[in-house]
Amino acid sequence: MFLARLSLQALLAAVMIQAAAAETIPLPQPKPETGVHTDKPIEKQLPQPATTSEPAPLPSADSVNPDRFGAKPADAAYGAFQRGLYKTAYNLALVRAQNGDPAAQTLVAEILSRGLGVPLNAAEAAKWYALAAEQGVPESQFQYALMLLDGRYVKKDAKEAYALMQAAAEAGNQLAQFNFAQMLVQQDPGNAGLAKAVSYYERAAATGLADAQYAMSQIYANGVGGKPRDDAQARRLLAQAARQNYDTAQIDLAAWMIEGRGGARDLKSAFGWTKQAAEGGNVAAQNRLAKLYMQGIGTDPDLVLAGAWYIVARRAGLIDQQMDDFLQGLSDDQTKQALQKANRLP
Repeated sequence: MFLARLSLQALLAAVMIQAAAAETIPLPQPKPETGVHTDKPIEKQLPQPATTSEPAPLPSADSVNPDRFGAKPADAAYGAFQRGLYKTAYNLALVRAQNGDPAAQTLVAEILSRGLGVPLNAAEAAKWYALAAEQGVPESQFQYALMLLDGRYVKKDAKEAYALMQAAAEAGNQLAQFNFAQMLVQQDPGNAGLAKAVSYYERAAATGLADAQYAMSQIYANGVGGKPRDDAQARRLLAQAARQNYDTAQIDLAAWMIEGRGGARDLKSAFGWTKQAAEGGNVAAQNRLAKLYMQGIGTDPDLVLAGAWYIVARRAGLIDQQMDDFLQGLSDDQTKQALQKANRLP
């Protein structure tokens, strides 16, 4: 992933205020790598970029806004695309694209980059993204910036990628706003860099981008980037990201609800958010859920389910000495039941 979050981690490691470990369960931790021991606290992190080295995922056809293709009104090509007639859309758009229409160029690039109705051809898609980017289409500027950073289908050019990402961000592309903020922090890993990035995180968060909402929650939680510490605002942002199924926000929000940080204590809701993240496959949440069942926090105590969820997390590579000891303390019958339940869990 070319927009690494290492710079953000380093910054937060320097400025984070460590909470006293007064709760009966530890603060949530990022998903561990296989075999990594997690019995020691892991510092919180800002999220990874909203994109990977591949172009950003294409929205479903019925949700695509024609503004993404250059703010042009719907036409036959776009209409065909919206109905899932991708080959027809490609044929209709290609003629216009060859005549210099930036909206059609972007549509052709999107279809080629995903292999929708035509063979996937990322290198050809890059050419069309580049042409549309030159004409100021924010979606193409963003996508071509990603390709310039990646360097698989075009020659790497970090300087041009930076300029295009900034242009797309200024034009209101939410993914560009978030990723440009990441680039700013990577470029200047100090608090000054984060202060420059905050406005872009903030704008992306306001559009509903969960990555940016989580980033802003961490900024407010730690009082960095020129923002004062504001636990109530941080909790609101965590809730917004959690409602979009952002699992890290879900387990953080649960911890805050247990602690009563940024708002009232709500053990039942904390249990619910942890369970949702665990069922979604977050290994740290699975271990945390096991502890909630073990201690009866937000739910009735259930030693069998506690064992089952820890077994699921353990199989994924998470090792927690406290839970290992707990598992060893179960009776043979409880262990058998826990294993049976674990085999049926997500």
